[in-house]
Amino acid sequence: MLFSLIVLVAGFAILVVGGELLVRGAVQLAARARVSPLLVGIVIIGFGTSMPELVTSVRAAIAGAPGIAWGNVVGSNLINTLAILGVAALIGPFAVAGKGVWRDGVMALGATALLYALAQFGSVGRWAGAALLALLVGYLLLAYFQERGHPETNSAALDKAAAHEELEDFDGEVRTPWPVALLMVLAGLALLIIGGGMLVHGSVALARVAGISETVIGLTIVAFGTSAPELVTAAVAAWRRHGALAFGNVIGSNLYNILGIGGFTAIVAPHSVPAELLPVEFPVLLASAFAVLVIAAWRGRFGRLAGAILLGGYLAHLLFLLFAA
Repeated sequence: MLFSLIVLVAGFAILVVGGELLVRGAVQLAARARVSPLLVGIVIIGFGTSMPELVTSVRAAIAGAPGIAWGNVVGSNLINTLAILGVAALIGPFAVAGKGVWRDGVMALGATALLYALAQFGSVGRWAGAALLALLVGYLLLAYFQERGHPETNSAALDKAAAHEELEDFDGEVRTPWPVALLMVLAGLALLIIGGGMLVHGSVALARVAGISETVIGLTIVAFGTSAPELVTAAVAAWRRHGALAFGNVIGSNLYNILGIGGFTAIVAPHSVPAELLPVEFPVLLASAFAVLVIAAWRGRFGRLAGAILLGGYLAHLLFLLFAA
C-alpha cells in the first residue's frame, strides 16, 4: 500500500511539472508565431492547464479503469464548483457581472445536464464524445469572436487563462528561443504521459489494496490531485482581489472537463459510465452548477456566506463518500 501511495504522489508531481512545461513552451511558441493573445489565452493556456486531467482520464480509460476516468471528471467538477469556488469566496468576496456570466453559466449547466443524460444510457460512445468536443469548439469560437469585438465580455475560457497568468506572471514577452520552447512542449507532453500512467497505476493498486472502488478513488484522491493547481490558482486570484477570475477559472475548468476531457475520453476509450455515479454524484453536480448560476446571475456576488455554504456542501459530500466507502 505504501508503494502504491508513493507511485500515486510521484505521478501527481510529474503531472504538475509536465503541465507547466507544456503551457510555458506553448505560450512561447505562440508568441513567436504572433498568435493573438486572446487565442493564446482561450485555446493554448485553457487547454494546457487542463492537460493533467485529460491525460489521467484517458490513461485510466485505456487501462480499463473507467471508474477512475469518469470519477476524475465528475469529482474535479465537484471540487471546482463547491470547494474551490467556496475557498475563493471565503478568502475574498467578489462580484461577477457582464453578459458572459449568463452565457458561461448556462453553458456549464447545460454541459453538465447533457453528460448526465448521456450517462443514463450507460455508455458514452465515440459519437457522443465527438458531439461533446464539437460543443466545446463551438463555445470557444463563440467566445473568441464575441470577445474580439467586445473585450469587456470575458468568457470563462479566457478567465481560466487569465487566472493562470495571474499565478505564473506571464507577460507575453518572448524570452525563450524556439528550439528550447519546442523542447519544453515535448518534455511536458512526455512527463504528462508518464505521470498520468503512474497516477492511474497507483490509484488502481490503492483501490484494490484498500478495498475501495475505483470510482471513489477517482472522485476523491485523483480528482483532488488533478484539481490542486486550479485550487492554488483560484486562491491566489481571490487573495489579489481578482475574484471574478477565480469564478471564470472554475466555470472554464468545468467546461473543459466535461466537454473536452469527457469527449476525448469517450472517443479514445468508450466505456460505460460507472453506475455508482448516477444516484448521487451527477444530481449533486447538477444541483451545484445550478446553484452557482443562480448566485452569479441573481445576486451577482459571492460573499463569505455563499463561500461557506459551498465549501460546507463539498465537505458534507466528501464525508458521505468516505462513509459509504
